Amino acid sequence: MTQSIEATSAPGGAAEGGEEQYYRGLGSLNVEPLWRNTDPRLLPTEPRSQAVPYVWRYADVRRELMTAGRLISAEEAERRVLMLINPGLAPEVETANNLYAGIQLVLPGEIAPMHKHAAAAFRFVIEGTGAYTAVNGERAHMHPGDIVLTPSWAWHDHGNFTDEPVVWMDGLDLPLINKLESNFFVDGPEQAQEQLRSADSTERLYAASRLNPAWKTWDKPYSPLINYPWSVTEQLLKSALDEWVGSPTDGVIFEFTNPESGGPIMPTMGAYIQALPAKMHTEAHQHTSSAIYHVVRGRGQTIVDGEVLDWSQHDTFTVPGWSVHEHINTENEPAVLFSHTDIPVLKALGFYQERACVRQA
Repeated sequence: MTQSIEATSAPGGAAEGGEEQYYRGLGSLNVEPLWRNTDPRLLPTEPRSQAVPYVWRYADVRRELMTAGRLISAEEAERRVLMLINPGLAPEVETANNLYAGIQLVLPGEIAPMHKHAAAAFRFVIEGTGAYTAVNGERAHMHPGDIVLTPSWAWHDHGNFTDEPVVWMDGLDLPLINKLESNFFVDGPEQAQEQLRSADSTERLYAASRLNPAWKTWDKPYSPLINYPWSVTEQLLKSALDEWVGSPTDGVIFEFTNPESGGPIMPTMGAYIQALPAKMHTEAHQHTSSAIYHVVRGRGQTIVDGEVLDWSQHDTFTVPGWSVHEHINTENEPAVLFSHTDIPVLKALGFYQERACVRQA
């Protein structure tokens, strides 16, 4: 027999006690009527990030990092890192939506023990020469400006056998992987992994030219190249600045790519290096991707939704997704910015959008 709608109403249905009693009764079932929703975050007219534009001053972070180096041993810290927390996302450990950055210190003689995790990571070297990151049996020697990859599930450890401290920026997709509830972390069986290949072998194999080794096969979703050396990147920027104007929104900009596929270095994160010519004021634009910038050299400003962020060498700053932003190089020499973004995952899902905007200043 077909039951009537009135007979099958939810607890306290309108037929029995009126509309308001019906709505109160829904709470006991942990359901909520969509037609009464007033939360603008559910169906916004356009994206609006809870992250805020923010600058982390390297002088301040470095001072506290060096203090930690005196107070906290490598054994106590395991990885001596100051995490960059976006004030708009706290207490979540996020620098931007889907992205994390931290500044790590490895003192002379220290080793950050072998481990692996589901999250993808890279290291952008800020200061110090000669430390290493070992990835799946290969050591990459690190120099300022190098970007060293530690892909998802790759065994890696770090060591510093020089006589000077080494500082780098860690970039990870931790917020995204944790939102997906897919993160794992595994400690290694040894403090440092066995060397299976000579140091910097993939750099020699891939980085010096546009030629890829035809006898090797590669089926991983990330780049086979461990280290993208600054010596190559810097020369490329210098040559490009002599010949090209670049993008009106980003100056002369290059993406670090997977030499096998031509795509991003990792499936969840993209990495870029850009040079803003002297006194350049870029056009304003916005995109659905978030970005974390590190100032390699120079001084300038980035205007984000009307807020002016002043930056100088080695500072780190974030531009939230869909915020209107423009860069200004205030000096008479080129400014160089490194950045990482969540563009690859947004493009893979079909959610990436970008548009030009009216200049804010």
